[in-house]
Amino acid sequence: MEKTHPVNEMLPLSKLFVYGLQHVLAMYAGAVAVPLIVANALGLSSEQLIYLINADLFTCGIATIIQTVGFGNMGVKIPMIQGVTFAAVTPMILIGQAHGLTGIYGSIIVAGIITYLAAPYFSSLLRFFPPVVTGTIITIIGVTLMPVAVRWAGGGNPAAKDFASAAYILLALVTLALVLFFYRFFKGFISNIAVLLGLLCGTILASFFDMVNFSKVGDASWLGITTPFAFGYPTFDAASIAAMVLVMLVVMTETTGDCIAVGEIVDKKITKEDLSRCLRADGFSTILGGIFNSFPYTAFAQNVGLVALTRVKSRFVVTAAGVILILLGLVPKLAAVIAAIPLPVLGGAGIAMFGMVAASGMKTLSRVEFDGTQNIMVVAVSLGVGMITLAVPNFYHNFPAWAQVILHSGITAGSIAAIVLNLLLNGVSAEEKDLEAGKNKYL
Repeated sequence: MEKTHPVNEMLPLSKLFVYGLQHVLAMYAGAVAVPLIVANALGLSSEQLIYLINADLFTCGIATIIQTVGFGNMGVKIPMIQGVTFAAVTPMILIGQAHGLTGIYGSIIVAGIITYLAAPYFSSLLRFFPPVVTGTIITIIGVTLMPVAVRWAGGGNPAAKDFASAAYILLALVTLALVLFFYRFFKGFISNIAVLLGLLCGTILASFFDMVNFSKVGDASWLGITTPFAFGYPTFDAASIAAMVLVMLVVMTETTGDCIAVGEIVDKKITKEDLSRCLRADGFSTILGGIFNSFPYTAFAQNVGLVALTRVKSRFVVTAAGVILILLGLVPKLAAVIAAIPLPVLGGAGIAMFGMVAASGMKTLSRVEFDGTQNIMVVAVSLGVGMITLAVPNFYHNFPAWAQVILHSGITAGSIAAIVLNLLLNGVSAEEKDLEAGKNKYL
């Protein structure tokens, strides 16, 4: 009897729920950040903001289920959670200021359709991702995410007077210590939910020092229904559509890196067809985002580290997270409870999770041959390019708007650099030889 791959293992419902909840807690702050930013920039009311958040969570859950379960020719069927991409924030604000929310949703729907149709062609680029490129990209993803954890640990807003206060930093460090404690001194199930236990214990500890605000829980309603085109039927502007299509090209590049990263972690080789299904799911979910008053969707890199940290490889765990996200979108009061987790608590756990992403990239690079090759330069320069906007976020402010969309993301800029440098320095034949060597070392 053929052994079931860990990715396809069906766990007991109780474990699916707990592991899935852990994924939701890890990504919740990032999931609601985009509607918060867009709503504030466009001057939307509190009621409209709440509706956007509910719609985001609801559609995020559907997108995650499509990606992990698979429907038709969509879904890569690995533990990869979906969330709204940050790459679309600036273009959406500009489109919204000129054409309103209906203009945003019109451009999102068209960009989603183009992404869906382009997926098979974009997936042909998979051969340009040998281990030296994938290892570099995974490392860049982890390092690029680390400032998010650091900002959380400091309280979230660097402009706030109490940012990085002693209390916030101590709470983050205690949460990190709790995660490490459960991870190191327990086995099996307890070790696998170390992040969840760290978040819960950190939140309980914070509540004793009045650092947890549950006031919004009482204000939130019990039921929130998301209906298509709640803000009006979409409108279509050529320039807005072009900007959003460019965003989705960036998203496809990042999704490719995330998909390969998760494949590496769960020991499942990502084929051209797998990547095509993954990108189609992104495109279809983005179409749904435009219909259900949400935004473009992509793989959430935050959760890649959680898969590596917990060693739980079942895709159905993330499916359970998708179900929880749908419930949170339908029941705002539950979403408000999760939103009450202090950011320093999330920051402490995030340091461990995002660090694991970078460590996974280094593990992949450890299998790459560096002696007698140009691989060391590919890694070095690509990492440097990926770190530019971490050091100076507005470094490319004098570039054209379309170039800023691509280069502002360190993950995208570093990924493109790794692909191009590998081709220039190693060549196609050397690249394929390196890929074959990487395969043999997995066997």
